[in-house]
Amino acid sequence: MADRIVLNTVSYHGQGAINEIVNIVNAKGYKKLFVCSDPDLVEFKVTAKVTDLLDKAGIAYSVYSKIKPNPTIENVKEGVDAFKEASADAIIAIGGGSSMDTAKAIGVIITNPEFADVRSLEGVADTKNHAVPTIAVPTTAGTAAEVTINYVITDVEKERKFVCVDVNDIPEVAIVDPDMMSTMPKGLTAATGMDALTHAIEGYTTKAAWEMTDMFHLEAIKLISQNLRGAVNNEPEGRKGMALAQYIAGMGFSNVGLGIAHSIAHTLGAHYDTPHGVACAMMLPIVMEYNKECTGERYREIARAMGVEGVDNMSQDEYRQAAIDAVRQLSVDVGIPEKNEKVKEEDLDVLAADAFADACCPGNPRDTNVEELKELYRKIMV
Repeated sequence: MADRIVLNTVSYHGQGAINEIVNIVNAKGYKKLFVCSDPDLVEFKVTAKVTDLLDKAGIAYSVYSKIKPNPTIENVKEGVDAFKEASADAIIAIGGGSSMDTAKAIGVIITNPEFADVRSLEGVADTKNHAVPTIAVPTTAGTAAEVTINYVITDVEKERKFVCVDVNDIPEVAIVDPDMMSTMPKGLTAATGMDALTHAIEGYTTKAAWEMTDMFHLEAIKLISQNLRGAVNNEPEGRKGMALAQYIAGMGFSNVGLGIAHSIAHTLGAHYDTPHGVACAMMLPIVMEYNKECTGERYREIARAMGVEGVDNMSQDEYRQAAIDAVRQLSVDVGIPEKNEKVKEEDLDVLAADAFADACCPGNPRDTNVEELKELYRKIMV
């Protein structure tokens, strides 16, 4: 079977990259834009960094911001109606994973109306048409939703998140401007950065990993290790490094999948509204410990990319532990809690069953089962 790589048609990187948006819109001939952004970004004038450019250029747009941190089926349905009412012909998604995941679902349904039942998009949907043309502008350095073929929607009624994988949802254009991320508070910077690290490490160790994605993931691990602490302190170089690192991680994992750290994180978000990056950071070292016997020499390269010295002189057990310890220390350094007080013993049957059914679970390097997943949840219980 051939290995596949799907990426944006074009992406722009670096400070001031958002200034390319007007040129892109004019070159594509878009008449009206549907700006998809979350309410906090609108309130705190982050979205305005882009819409001010559109105003100055005389480009018409409407704003949709009814988006929750874990976007819901209802958010998507309302967004589809709002898009139709706006008579737009392209989308600009401004925000983190929530805004971009919502925009992806809206864009896919508009061009594939037979999937108007949002639940029908779960898994690998057989859509025929590419989504509405989309320009993605991330404001967080973590999800890499601007370069992935994945999105996640919360089913509030069933208390679960479901993952959608569709080559037709990837934005045509990504604008990765670290200036758009400069207003992120420390906690969000830390959480999204650890999400990016989880993407890189799970992508590097997943069953589908291969040479090209390995290249992306190891570079992302290296950049995150070097830059996340600085980004949390709002240092410009740290912000710049993380903006690039999370995108590179997305280039990889989008094409090979993830593992059970993400499966578990999805359930924690769906059941307890735990921020996704925090859930990933809690689970990553625990899952790395669980998977270590199935990873060959890969933890040596993770440890090396994390800046651990002398890995070539270590035994297999030593470099595996060094990789896990380096990840755990980074998480501590950026202030991620190790325990989740909301997780209760009586919830474990449902949590573990949901994680086992999650789309990320089959890619895990070690085959798992519901009982073993319960044990992993217990490691974050107070």
